[in-house]
Amino acid sequence: MLKTVRGIGLGHRFSGTADLFTGLDFELQPGQVVGLCGPSGSGKSTLLSILATWVVPSTGRVERIGIARTGWVFQNPFGVRGRTAIDHVCLPLLARGLSRRAALARAGEALERFDLARVARQPFRELSGGEAQRLMLARAVCSAPDLLLVDEPTAQLDMATAATVNATLGAVAQDGTIVVIATHDPHTRAACTDVIDLATVAA
Repeated sequence: MLKTVRGIGLGHRFSGTADLFTGLDFELQPGQVVGLCGPSGSGKSTLLSILATWVVPSTGRVERIGIARTGWVFQNPFGVRGRTAIDHVCLPLLARGLSRRAALARAGEALERFDLARVARQPFRELSGGEAQRLMLARAVCSAPDLLLVDEPTAQLDMATAATVNATLGAVAQDGTIVVIATHDPHTRAACTDVIDLATVAA
């Protein structure tokens, strides 16, 4: 079964406010890196929540076909201050039943992918903002999600690191994940294979 996420006539508004967006149609499949773009307040993070099924749209619907596992990376990274970077990546793997040895091996590969191998044994409290953000990406990717939702992944990164993250997310998509990124960053937008510009579908 081909993994697919469809938005059909999607629209959303919060009580007492104007529509954020309306009449939104799209179809997403593995291999795509889709940028959700638009000004602040246009509904990018809200649309991520709708795709995750955390929020029910005001109009229309989302169809998720073959999507068993969804990964989410928030804009602001949160972690357990005293636990190491590799502990953060291992946790969801251990929760899925992997042995400690297998989880450590896979977590190490994910940290390497995001250039974090050198901080694997450092506690979360000692990581920079950019390292913490990449750690959350490594943890999400390590779980091999069918759909990966990412909110502003390059906001705390310098241009060189951001370019590496954008390229890595492209490689994740080529591995069979649907990647959706909410972003203000023009370089991240340019690295996406497809763009949904919410400024053009606002009411």
